Amino acid sequence: MKSRNIPCWLALSFSLLPLQVLSARADSVILGAASSYAVLAGSTVTNTGSSVIAGNLGVWPGTAVTGFPPGIVTKGTIHAGDAAAKNAQADLTKAYNAAMGLSPNFTLTGQDLGGMTLIPGVYFFASSAQLTGTVTLEGKPNSLFVFQIGSTLTTASSSSVIFINSLTGKPMNDPNIFWQVGSSATLGTTTAFQGNILALTSITLNTGASIGCGSALAINGAVTLDSNAIGGGCKGVVGSTVPEPGSMGLLGTGLVILAGAARRTLRTMTV
Repeated sequence: MKSRNIPCWLALSFSLLPLQVLSARADSVILGAASSYAVLAGSTVTNTGSSVIAGNLGVWPGTAVTGFPPGIVTKGTIHAGDAAAKNAQADLTKAYNAAMGLSPNFTLTGQDLGGMTLIPGVYFFASSAQLTGTVTLEGKPNSLFVFQIGSTLTTASSSSVIFINSLTGKPMNDPNIFWQVGSSATLGTTTAFQGNILALTSITLNTGASIGCGSALAINGAVTLDSNAIGGGCKGVVGSTVPEPGSMGLLGTGLVILAGAARRTLRTMTV
């Protein structure tokens, strides 16, 4: 009887399909130990007023944390110059370099982000980036947005960053928004910001500015606060590489095909 065994190369190609699907979002920014920090600084963290930090607050190699109270830390702990903060800073540096090393999809040098609607991708600013008004980020849950900014990031008062779920058309929070800033970031009064700010030098939040889903992470300098709310607004894991819904569908299909091929192969071997 003629053998009906499935060729080995075909079975192997099916077996590799899940791995290919899972690697579809390999280019991401992984915060590692820094992912639990809503605020992290290199030199000092200073606060004025009733700031609320949802997550860890840390500083390393500096040790100074002032203004807590009246500021409070919820869902986390203050790490002032300890080993935990040191590890977080090491992973922050890796994440910063990873974000900076991604290949840009779009160049926005010299353009104000205000009024723009952007799709997932890597956006490059050769020097400074400015937000006046509202920028809308539209994509599927866990879409990756990376902003590579050569020098400073500045937002005007009452500016905002909004993420729109392209599957539902409704606003939501998303954990994979990263702002890699070559020097310092300043959020204007009552700015409603989204995303993780990875700044080489310092971060300043003026009175009433907030970061809903995200964090303020500075490598070398200070984080300065004034009656701000940071963190606590995310659904999902910051820096995750969870496949998008379409990828999950492909993964399921690939596994079903692989299982069917395996069963048919076993039957022919017993004939």
